[in-house]
Amino acid sequence: MPETAEAKKFTLQAYKTDVHVDWCPGCGDFGILSSIQQALFQLQIPPYKVAMISGIGCSGKTPHYVDTYGLHTLHGRALPVATGAKLANNELTVVAVGGDGDGYGIGAGYFLNSGRRNVDMTYIVYNNGVYGLTKGQASPTLAKGLKTKSMPDPSIQEGINPIAVALGAGYTWIGRGYSLDVKSLVALITQAIRHKGTSFLDVFQTCPVYNDLRTKDWYAGEDIGRSRLRRLDSDPSWDPVVKDPASIEEIAEKKTRALHASYEAGDSLAVGVFYSIDLPTYDQQLANKIPALKEHPLVDLPLYQRDVEPLFAELG
Repeated sequence: MPETAEAKKFTLQAYKTDVHVDWCPGCGDFGILSSIQQALFQLQIPPYKVAMISGIGCSGKTPHYVDTYGLHTLHGRALPVATGAKLANNELTVVAVGGDGDGYGIGAGYFLNSGRRNVDMTYIVYNNGVYGLTKGQASPTLAKGLKTKSMPDPSIQEGINPIAVALGAGYTWIGRGYSLDVKSLVALITQAIRHKGTSFLDVFQTCPVYNDLRTKDWYAGEDIGRSRLRRLDSDPSWDPVVKDPASIEEIAEKKTRALHASYEAGDSLAVGVFYSIDLPTYDQQLANKIPALKEHPLVDLPLYQRDVEPLFAELG
C-alpha cells in the first residue's frame, strides 16, 4: 500500500472567502491570489494567525478574498501598517500586498525603510507597468520609450528596477515570479513567508485591459519561439543564499550577481530567488531589549495606567 499524505487540518477552502472576485477577466491578479491561498494552505498556517495588509489599486482588494485577518489601508501605506501589525503581535504571519504604482510610487519611501528594518514579514508587489485602477497611466516600472494603448505618448521617464532597489535597501530575501506560472509562484511565496526577515517578492502581472505590451503571449515569447522568462535555478551554479552573514565579501558577491541578473531585459527576464541572507530581525532585536516580548506579544502585555493630569496642567 502506498503511503498516504498526511491529512491537512485546514483545507484550501479555509483560505478563501465568499466575496465575488471582480477583477477583469484574464487579469494576472487571479494567479497571484490563487498562489497566496495555496501557499498558506501548504504551510498550514491557521487563518486566524495571518494578517493580509494591502494598499490602494486593483491589488488592494486581495484581503477581501483571503479568509484571514485583513486590512485595506491607504495608498502606498501597506508596509508601515504591516510593520505595526507585526510589532503589535509577533505571533501573526503578516503579508503585505500592493501594486507597482502603490509600492514603488507613492509608497517608495516606505519600500526603502522597510527593507533596512528587517521586520519578519512578507511584501508581494503586483507589477504590471501601469496604474490599472485609474485607467492605465505609466507606473514607475514602465520603461522609457514604451507606450501602452491607454497612453497618448511614450513614457519620457526611466523605469525603476525594484530588485536593484531592494538589494540596496537591505531586504533579506528577494525574489521575482510570474503571475500566470502559479506552480512556481506558490513555491516562491512559500519560501518568502518561511524566511525570517523581510521578504520581498516582485511579480510580473499581466493587465489585459491597459498593458498591451507585456501580454501573456509576450511573456510566452510566441514571437521569438521561446519563453522570455529565465528561471534562475535552471543554472546549476546559481546560489542566492549567503552562507556567512559576517562575510562582506560573500554578501558583495551575491548581491553583485543578483544585480546583474535583475538588469536582464528584452528577451530574457530572470525569475526566482535573487538573494537570501539570515540576519537578526527587528522584532528579535526588540525582544532582546524588552524581555517580556519573548514570552508574550506586545498586544497581550498589560497597559499601565498613568495619571496624565499633571502633564495636561503643565501644558495648559
